[in-house]
Amino acid sequence: MNYKIAICDDSAADRQYLYGLVGRWAANTGHTVQIALFPSAENFLFHYTEKNDYDILLLDIEMGDMDGVTMSKKLRQDNDTIQIVFITGYSDYISEGYEVAALHYLMKPVKQERLFSVLDRAAEKLSKNEKVLNIEIGGELVRIPVYQIRYADVFRNYVTIHASDTLTVKMTLGELEKKLDDRFYRVGRSVVVNLTQISRVTKTEIKLFDGVSIPLPRGAYDDVNRAIINMR
Repeated sequence: MNYKIAICDDSAADRQYLYGLVGRWAANTGHTVQIALFPSAENFLFHYTEKNDYDILLLDIEMGDMDGVTMSKKLRQDNDTIQIVFITGYSDYISEGYEVAALHYLMKPVKQERLFSVLDRAAEKLSKNEKVLNIEIGGELVRIPVYQIRYADVFRNYVTIHASDTLTVKMTLGELEKKLDDRFYRVGRSVVVNLTQISRVTKTEIKLFDGVSIPLPRGAYDDVNRAIINMR
């Protein structure tokens, strides 16, 4: 596979170090990579307006005027597929990574085996994003990228799929589950939710990034959190 990878770090030494590691990962795995280096968040965003097709972003958090978390929030406004990996010397920012669906945190100095493992996961998730759900509605075939599905709920004999568009189709929730993958979790009897779309979990509800609240059945809190941890 061919991947476009951006490395954004205000330290020239760290940029070059990561550049070498990414090249080594590509050679070991047989992937082809195009690597672009950026010295600041502002510099990355300037170039991103023209070329916004990066697959993986290795992003330093502590940088100049704009930090990595702030930049990621801007990026997520129109890009929900790029795999963001935070690089940091501190553990204080980990909770903020959930806001931008960061794939992982790597602590400086970055170890080769840890980076290789994270890049393997990023490549796996990118390949999953190519999966498409084919739904026939009214004699028409509708193709839905699976990663776009935020959740699906059932009412009587119909399932409503909430993606970039909202579609209702006659099927059971169990039938839909078989067409999905391990990013999806069954919440009670009536909802399947995309774990990557969850921003917060409380004892009573699941909150998605788009603001939707899904009631959480009694006693399901620990199971949902375990599913999120295992997925990550």
